[in-house]
Amino acid sequence: MDFELPEELSAREPPEARGLARDAVRLLVTEGEGERVIHARFHDLPRFLAPGDLLVVNASATINAALDGRRERASGDGVEEVLVHLSSPTEDGRWVLELRRGTGDANEPLLDARPGERVRLRGGGTARLVEPFVAHGAEPPAGRVRLWVAELACPGGVERYLAEHGSPIRYRYVPRAWPLDYYQTVFAAEPGSAEMPSAGRAFTRETLRALRAKGVEIAPVVLHTGVASLEADEAPYPERYRVPAATAEAVERARASGGRVVAVGTTVVRALETVADPGGTVRPGAGWTELVVTPERGVFAVDALLTGLHAPRASHLAMLEAIAGRPHLARAYDAALRRRYLWHEFGDLHLVLPARHG
Repeated sequence: MDFELPEELSAREPPEARGLARDAVRLLVTEGEGERVIHARFHDLPRFLAPGDLLVVNASATINAALDGRRERASGDGVEEVLVHLSSPTEDGRWVLELRRGTGDANEPLLDARPGERVRLRGGGTARLVEPFVAHGAEPPAGRVRLWVAELACPGGVERYLAEHGSPIRYRYVPRAWPLDYYQTVFAAEPGSAEMPSAGRAFTRETLRALRAKGVEIAPVVLHTGVASLEADEAPYPERYRVPAATAEAVERARASGGRVVAVGTTVVRALETVADPGGTVRPGAGWTELVVTPERGVFAVDALLTGLHAPRASHLAMLEAIAGRPHLARAYDAALRRRYLWHEFGDLHLVLPARHG
């Protein structure tokens, strides 16, 4: 789905810096076929859920995945200041990463690196580019490479090194650096996400108490996000996930009792649908998921979605269309644009409650 997103609708700072509590961001609620549109605040969320509904949340914590470095060109013609965005570790202990170069007050992907190049990181670490990253079943990139498999050498280990020398990933629309705490959700328990699972950011202890008092159950999954700076038509890359047995059982209970399974974020949709069969049965599982949810594939286990507002042509919009349908989605985004909701990780949220069939 394509539309024009005015630059001023990008949230440039956390709501706390705008004088708002986390749970005071705006909440767009769209129901049925999208014909019912409600404008609320996030702390109103319990109003729109019912006893027996299940919220499935992402317990992944964000890491300091951005590192400053100096690229040593393979051609030998000097060095270049670069930014290294770590995406995810590989099974053999290497890392998938993205290189970016500064462009005035922002940065953009660096696409002309070559195998064997070394990036010297601030604090004594190094990253050596080994080969372009290729998702399973995909064609190797021709010429210009966005993601690399690299060998990292970090004094004290990667986790400790990132805590000391790294910073959260941010893009052009967030001009100022914010501490890692601003990128953590109340659910964050297991470090591993390169970028914040931002659909859960607005939850507070007070909101959770109100939801439980309403009879809404909450269950966790883990999906560690990779970098989100993909081109508009790029599908998401493989990501690590885990769906615990207790969460699979909670999904089954909710479905059996007529409750809705509400995913908090597209990451949760990806994790749950990876372990769901076409009949909607969810089983525990863990590993790497390459699933891309599209309208053609549909969804089997998820009934509704709480998510942020996504950029034009983003692959996440195909997932939303799979859940709610194109007319619902078009009406919702028309309402969000007209009422000037804010986009991106520090922005407003959208509760998608499609009509239930069958």
